[in-house]
Amino acid sequence: MTELEKLLALVPPPMEPVDGDADWGRVEEALGLRLPPEFIAVARRYGRGTFCSTYSYCDPDEMIEQNPRWADDQRFLLEDDGIECPHPVYPEPGGLLYWGSDPVGGGLCWVTEPSDSPERWKTLYWTRDDDFLYPEGGVAAVLTGLIEDLLARDRENGSNVDDGPWFSPYSRDVHVYLQLTESEGAPPYRERLRVLREHLAPTTARGSYQNATGERQDHFAAANGRWKLTYETVYAHQIRVAYPPGDDGPVRDALLPAVEAMGCRATVTQMHGVARWPELERD
Repeated sequence: MTELEKLLALVPPPMEPVDGDADWGRVEEALGLRLPPEFIAVARRYGRGTFCSTYSYCDPDEMIEQNPRWADDQRFLLEDDGIECPHPVYPEPGGLLYWGSDPVGGGLCWVTEPSDSPERWKTLYWTRDDDFLYPEGGVAAVLTGLIEDLLARDRENGSNVDDGPWFSPYSRDVHVYLQLTESEGAPPYRERLRVLREHLAPTTARGSYQNATGERQDHFAAANGRWKLTYETVYAHQIRVAYPPGDDGPVRDALLPAVEAMGCRATVTQMHGVARWPELERD
């Protein structure tokens, strides 16, 4: 089994990748070098999106715009602290070429050496804490290892990962926060979560978190992955939901009865988009 086949078996790709036919030749021409063939194969199979809400790779525009900007910026910040970057930055010989990221400022870069053999390039994972990690293998193996490590950490922390890893295709979603208040006699959190997921079934777990004082976040997807939800008490008692703009009515019609069945009342706060549920804010 190839490294790409292992990644595909671990994380099923979407049926219709977003921008899966992107023009990577344009990137190679702009940067003046060939990209690793396996990277392009991964981008073709998955399209734009994010693995496990954590790791993503550049689309063509990002790769052109972020090189050499990302690594140069990181190198200058490092030098301000009196630390020397272990590699030059492309287009210097053997320089770093940015190709992916995590959600907290870390970057995945190729060490472009030898320049004429991109299939042999190693990856540097430059973390937010300025650790320099060198995961083994090509792009598919690097992503597989990062995802498996993430799942292992989640299991150690008691997060719900029973449904396995996932890939979320890119979409210009509407983001809505439903602020909740509990009615008298409302059931405990886990029962409210069960009722919520039952009303939106079928759903797929996307991990969970519990802090030291017992507040929780539970992430899951509904509507064949189009709706991404978080039910939580960590930052507030609320439901966060992201969905395509055309699904505004179906999301509203599904969520409001679920909230009532949970023994709660909701007011809506809209963020990063327009959600037309004004009657809730007048209640």
